Amino acid sequence: MVRSMTAFARQTLDAEWGSLAIELRSVNQRYLDLHFRLPDSLRELEAPLRERLRGTLSRGKVECTLRLTLSEQQHDLSIDHEGLERLVTALTEVRRIAPEAAMPSALALLDHPGVSRASGPDGDTLREAALKLFDETLHDLDDGRAREGERLAELIRERLTGIREQVTEVRAHLPEVLERQRNQILERLESVKAELDPARLEAEMALIAQKSDVAEELDRLDTHVGEVERQLRQKGPIGRRLDFLMQELNREANTLSSKAVVTDTTRCAVELKVLIEQMREQIQNIE
Repeated sequence: MVRSMTAFARQTLDAEWGSLAIELRSVNQRYLDLHFRLPDSLRELEAPLRERLRGTLSRGKVECTLRLTLSEQQHDLSIDHEGLERLVTALTEVRRIAPEAAMPSALALLDHPGVSRASGPDGDTLREAALKLFDETLHDLDDGRAREGERLAELIRERLTGIREQVTEVRAHLPEVLERQRNQILERLESVKAELDPARLEAEMALIAQKSDVAEELDRLDTHVGEVERQLRQKGPIGRRLDFLMQELNREANTLSSKAVVTDTTRCAVELKVLIEQMREQIQNIE
């Protein structure tokens, strides 16, 4: 299935302790490039989140933003009175032995381990909720990339149909083109009253016809179109293969243009380049 690298997903969770919001935004990138914006209390989740993204996505620049908002009740501080009394007793003993020692402020006492604690959600509960919400958001992102990928595949198939039509048109006119070229050469020779050996003339005509014969280029265009269609049916990342095939298609279109001796072939070659460039622009977004 074709997958785009461009998508956006957002999920939220409301609980008694507050709310979580996760946003995943991905755009096209040659490799998988991951960026995280996490609150300090959930910074340790970056490693498992990164692992989940690598297990699902292959290419793209992905920005992950996690927002945590605690309810008003969760901002309250509770004091461990026994712990505070033990700390004050120890400080009194220090002051007795070293009167010159500076005593800590009330705020410093609150920061001492075991004296105060915030009435927030349990750490394990919060991490579990964040990981579950992230999995749901990642699933939505992957679905979005798949839906966008199908739309890209439809656009590419339309262009492939256009390429086949141009190739068919050039093939249909090929005998006429060669005959017209032969007549033009004979007319030029007649105009200058040139006298050439008939055998030499036929050899030169055969050489010119060979140089202007585009049957091989048309065959390769058909082959590359068939390979693009096959890749669109494959599973897994196909963007780089498609990009390479666009280069090959463009190479054949350029050769066809250089060999064009009539306006019909030139017009078809220009149309081919337009179709290939349109596909190439879409393929830049495919994983």
